Amino acid sequence: MRPGHRVALLLLAGGLAACASKRAPEEPPTLKTLAGRAIVVEADAGVEASEAQTISAYRKFLDVAPNAPQRAEAMRRLGDLEMDSADSAFAAGQAANPDYRAAVARYHEYLKAYPDDPGNDRVLYQLARAQELTGDLETALKTLDQLVARYPQTDYADEAHFRRGELLFATREYAKAEASYATVLASGSDNVYHERALYMQGWSQFKQGKLESALHAFFGVLDLKLGSTDEETASADRELLDDTFRVASLSLASLQGAESIPAYVTSDVRRSYQHRVYEQLGELYVKQDRTKDAADAFAAFARVEPLHAEAPVLQARVIEIYRKNGFATLALDAKRDYVSRYGAGSEFRKVNPQGWERAQPLVKTHLAELARHFHASAQKTKASSDYQEAIRWYRAYIASFPSDPDAAQSNFLLAELLFEEQRFGEAAVEYEKAAYGYPAHAKSADAGYAALLAFAQHEKRAAPADARAVQAAGVESALRFATGFPTDRRAGGVLTNAAEKLYALGDGERAAKVAAQVLKLDPPATSAERRVAWTVVAHTAFERGAFGEAERAYGEVLAFVPDKDAARGGLVERLAASIYKQGEQARAAGNARDAVDHFARVASVAPQSAVRATAQYDAAAALIGLKDWAGAARTLEDFRRRFPSHALSGDIDSRLALAYLEQKEWSRAAGEFERIAASNRDAQVARDALWQAAELHEKANARNAAAKTYERYVKQYPEPLPPALEARFRLAGIAKADGNAARELQLMREILQANQRGGSARTDRTRALGATAALALAEPALDAYRKVALVEPLARQLKLKKARMEEVLKAYAVAADYGAAEVTTAATFHTAAVYHDFGKAMLASERPRKLSKAEREQYDVLLEEQAFPFEEKAIELHETNARRAADGVYDKWVKESFTALGVLRPVRYAKTERSEGVIDAIR
Repeated sequence: MRPGHRVALLLLAGGLAACASKRAPEEPPTLKTLAGRAIVVEADAGVEASEAQTISAYRKFLDVAPNAPQRAEAMRRLGDLEMDSADSAFAAGQAANPDYRAAVARYHEYLKAYPDDPGNDRVLYQLARAQELTGDLETALKTLDQLVARYPQTDYADEAHFRRGELLFATREYAKAEASYATVLASGSDNVYHERALYMQGWSQFKQGKLESALHAFFGVLDLKLGSTDEETASADRELLDDTFRVASLSLASLQGAESIPAYVTSDVRRSYQHRVYEQLGELYVKQDRTKDAADAFAAFARVEPLHAEAPVLQARVIEIYRKNGFATLALDAKRDYVSRYGAGSEFRKVNPQGWERAQPLVKTHLAELARHFHASAQKTKASSDYQEAIRWYRAYIASFPSDPDAAQSNFLLAELLFEEQRFGEAAVEYEKAAYGYPAHAKSADAGYAALLAFAQHEKRAAPADARAVQAAGVESALRFATGFPTDRRAGGVLTNAAEKLYALGDGERAAKVAAQVLKLDPPATSAERRVAWTVVAHTAFERGAFGEAERAYGEVLAFVPDKDAARGGLVERLAASIYKQGEQARAAGNARDAVDHFARVASVAPQSAVRATAQYDAAAALIGLKDWAGAARTLEDFRRRFPSHALSGDIDSRLALAYLEQKEWSRAAGEFERIAASNRDAQVARDALWQAAELHEKANARNAAAKTYERYVKQYPEPLPPALEARFRLAGIAKADGNAARELQLMREILQANQRGGSARTDRTRALGATAALALAEPALDAYRKVALVEPLARQLKLKKARMEEVLKAYAVAADYGAAEVTTAATFHTAAVYHDFGKAMLASERPRKLSKAEREQYDVLLEEQAFPFEEKAIELHETNARRAADGVYDKWVKESFTALGVLRPVRYAKTERSEGVIDAIR
């Protein structure tokens, strides 16, 4: 029996009799009479009473005391007891469907009797609970609505809203249920219903298809359950936790699966358990037979959190899922991904060393499987991609597990694969590891010799810049083999090869020692091996600078070499080089003539040698140094005929040009400069060479050749403007010298037009050339003007002559506008002359016939009046020219203007004065 029930029973069932003995006989036995009395309850063993007895006592009290002030409390208490009785019956298994109708009726009775009681929030709360337990959910919901509406601040608000949400959810009114749960959540996270309300809010949203919102709620529940550091607290409600994961996984699966998870991982708490979210989603997919989605879900976590301690665990599930479902290719890819993520060189190892250790057994297994798979595939398909994969995984296996018993064999197989793939440098390294990096095994010697074969192949294919390093490595490997396996039948050949390679590396001292060992072998070395040894001796002498000795030694070597041996040519080249080097030594010592002789001897001893061309070129250079220009020219000409494509032929033209210039053979020098212009890739050099060629043709008085060269220059180099105009100007001069006036005028026109279009490229020189061209182009207009005679019909002829005069004046004006002093003075003089000539022509014009004497006199007077302005204009222009003398311009045309003024105004200008006086007079 609950403590409250026991107290009620004491007060009502047993205590009423004790109290009745103390009240006055005349008063009725009511609770009111007891309220004001002090009751002393002696401590005793208590009164045993049942819930049923208590309920019965309360009912009797209500029956006998309809007006007692305690009636309200008794009525409310009776309802509570009837609730408790039904609860107890259900808890004890006495009733499958407990009867709460008595409690419902009692609470209704109470609310009807006391509608405004301040404590009715509790009554409404109990009534709603009783109605709910009775199964009258709709009425219970209305009661709860009444409770929260009338008593919004009630202590039962959180529970009331939560129960409203439960009822609304049960009746599938999910949106209203969501709102009720939201009200509970809004009251704060410290109320006892917060966790369940959050969970049910998520379900309400899930039922509405509001999956994103639902996930926020479910993640909130997970935060509460899994964010605790108390393991007991975190696992207290396993069923709730499992169900939350399940519904969260369903929501994620309905969205974008694992791709949707990162958006919700927004705190450290969530990051601590996010792997379980991916795991639960993956397991859901597994149950749904969605193999690819399941694998992707597990793999997604490893991709999002590659360094997380649980990443290898989830990644292992990917492999397992693919393997179990027969997806061999995908399983293989997953294994590849696994060992890449968690292998020896992974970032994961640095961050999670303990997790890395746990992952290593699987890493080893997968590495071995990957290597075996792709090795077998490579042997079958011969595909490069399979070789690459097998090599990759062998390397990874060896690096990860170097002490494993199978490491040496794996290393040898790796080297074999590299050799087959023609990756000889890498193969050599791995063969050496297999030979010397492990305890002796069956393949040790074979691996050591295979390393030499790999170095030899690698050397054949190495870039020139890498050849030395490859040779050095090969030599060290050979010496290592000879030391490690001295009784091997291949050791002698290996030493010979080492001697040869040591020379190639420039280590003459070691090469000579090894070669000496070969030559002293007993039994003697083979002819082939002795040939190699003597070759090393010859090379060593060559490298010491003992070129005479080297020449003799190469002769010994050639005695071992048949004429048709492919190596003979190279040895002959070395012999020729020895002779050539003697020439270089003579040149360095200042014995130029001896140097020329040695260089020439190369052609007689080894005429087909590659160094012959160089020797001849150097002979020519020595002759130039001796200033033997004729000899140098002959040698260079012969070189160009024999070796037109030789690398040294690039400056033969310039050297020949120098030789010809020194001999004053201008035309031949010009030809060489034309060659330079045609072949040189430097535009500036080519342009300058072509210009120099043209000038040399002019110097040789070869006008036709000069003209062609200038024309080629103009065509090829229209820019820059100044030299292009200069070339046209020179062409115009040649045309003038050849009497080709039309060609001259055409070129002048081109000069004028080019300068006018020149823009910012114009210079003072181009303007002067343009002005000169404009002046020259005025000549045809002047000739046309002069040809017009003023004869009858005079009006027509006068009009024509005046029009021609205006054309002349415009042409001279164009020339004058350039501002070039000597052209401006010329244009001014010619303009003045035209004005003067026009006036004279008018005075000398043919007179109309049949004029009387008086008419003739009047006609002459009129002509003089018409001609006078032209003469005045001519005087004005000549004076303009004359005034230029004050500015220091006193050229031919200024002088001519002074002369003309002496005729036109003799009183003022026809005087013999010093130039300073003339200037003063003009001023």
